[in-house]
Amino acid sequence: MRRLRQLAERTPAARERYVDLLRALAITMVVLGHWGVTVIGYDRNGRPAGHSALGDLPWAWPLTWVAQVIPVFFLVGGYANAASLAARRGRGGTATGWLVDRSARLARPTTALLVVLAAGAAVATLRGADPTQVRTVVWFATIPLWFLVAYLVVVPLTPPMYALHRRFGLAVPLVLVALVALGDLGRLLGPAGLASGNYLFGWLAVHQLGFAWYDSRAPARSDGEAAGPVAPEPRGLRRRRLPLSRRAGAALLGGGLAALLLLTVVGPYPVVLLNVPGERLDNAAPPSLALLAAATAQLGLILLLREPAQRWLRRPRPWQAVIAVNAVVLTVFLWHLTAAVLLVGLLDALGVLPTPPVGTAAWYAWRVPWLLSLAVVLAALVAVFGPIEARTRRAPDTGPAREGARRLRTALAVLGYAGLVTGLLLNSLTRKAAPEPLGLPAPALVAYLAGAGVLRLLRSGWGSRG
Repeated sequence: MRRLRQLAERTPAARERYVDLLRALAITMVVLGHWGVTVIGYDRNGRPAGHSALGDLPWAWPLTWVAQVIPVFFLVGGYANAASLAARRGRGGTATGWLVDRSARLARPTTALLVVLAAGAAVATLRGADPTQVRTVVWFATIPLWFLVAYLVVVPLTPPMYALHRRFGLAVPLVLVALVALGDLGRLLGPAGLASGNYLFGWLAVHQLGFAWYDSRAPARSDGEAAGPVAPEPRGLRRRRLPLSRRAGAALLGGGLAALLLLTVVGPYPVVLLNVPGERLDNAAPPSLALLAAATAQLGLILLLREPAQRWLRRPRPWQAVIAVNAVVLTVFLWHLTAAVLLVGLLDALGVLPTPPVGTAAWYAWRVPWLLSLAVVLAALVAVFGPIEARTRRAPDTGPAREGARRLRTALAVLGYAGLVTGLLLNSLTRKAAPEPLGLPAPALVAYLAGAGVLRLLRSGWGSRG
C-alpha cells in the first residue's frame, strides 16, 4: 500500500488517468465476460468440457455491443504507444530502442504462461495423460493469446503508422475503414480471402484513433512516461485531431449506434459481436464494419464519461486501485482462463462440479459462486506470476550507435517480434484436439522462445554500439 501511495503521489497532474482506467475496466470486462458465459459439462468420454453460452442465449447478443471491448484495448494501446514513443524520442532515443523496450512488458508475462503450461503438459503426458486431451486443456487456457497476435503486429508498426498520422491525421483510419469494407464485401459476395487483411486493417484503424487522442492533448502534456517535447505538427494537423468534447462524444455514440443497427438489424451482419457457431460471419475475426461501428459508439461513450471520470480519478483511493490493476493487467488477462481450468479440474476431482443446463434457474444461480471461486483462484495465480510483469522496468536509453549496428538492431528487433507472432499464431491455428505432448505445438514454442530471446538480448544492450 505504501508503494501504491508513493506512485499515486508522483503521478503528474496532467496525466490522462482515464486511459489507465479504461485499460483496467476493459480487462475486468473481458475476464468477467469469459467466466460468465462459460458453460461446463461432460463430453461423451465423461471428461469436463466447456463452451460459450451465447449460442443458447440470443437475447444476450445485443449486450456484446458493450461487452466486446477489444477495440478499447487498441484505442488505449494507440494512446500509450504514441505517448511512450514520443517520450523516447524526446529523450534522444530511437524507434528501435522503443520497440525493444516495449516488448518486455508484453513478452515476459506471456513467456511465463507458455513455459508453465508446456511444463505442466509435459508432466501430464509423462504420467500417461492422452496428448489430445492435454492439447485441449492447453488450447482453452491459451485462448487469450489470439488477441496478442494482433497486438504484437500493431506495436512494431507504431513508428511508421504514427508518422502517417502526423502527416495525414484522421484520414488514415478512414482509409483503413474503407479497406475493411472491401474485405467485408469479399466475405459476403466473394472471394472470402479478400477479408484476410481485415485482421490488420480493422485493429490498425482503432489504434490510429489512440494516436489522435494523444495528439489532441498537445502541447500541454505531462504524462510521466509520455513527458518530453512534442514533435512539430504538420500543417493542417490540428483540425484533424480527435475532438474530445461531450458534443463530439454524443455524435460518435449516436452515429455509431445508428450504423450498427443498420448493419446488423437491417443489413447482413450478425447482431452478436463475438463468435457464435452457425452465424453467417464472425464480426470479430476478422474485424468487420459492424465491429468498427460498435467501436465508434464505444468511443463516443468514452468521451461522454471522460470529464467525470477524470475528476473521480483525482481521488487517492480510486487512482491507487487503477495503478494496482495496471501493474498486473496483462497477467490477469493471460491467466484468467487457466484459473477456470484449475477450478474445473479441482471440482471434478472432488466430484462436486455443477453442470446445470444453460438458461435454467440453477445455471444463473451458479454464476455467483462460480465467479467468486474463479476470482480466488485467479488472485492466487496473480500473486505468484504478477511480479514478473509488475517488476518489468524500462531499459536505459543507449547512446548513439554506428549506422551498421543500428541497422542490425532494427533488423533483429523486427525478427524478434516476428518470432513472437509466429509462435502465437501457430498455436492459435493448431487444432484443439491435436495430439501435442507439450500442449503447444513444438514449432510454435520454439519460434516464440527464439523471438523472446532475441528481444531479451537486445534489451540487455547487445549491439547498441558499433
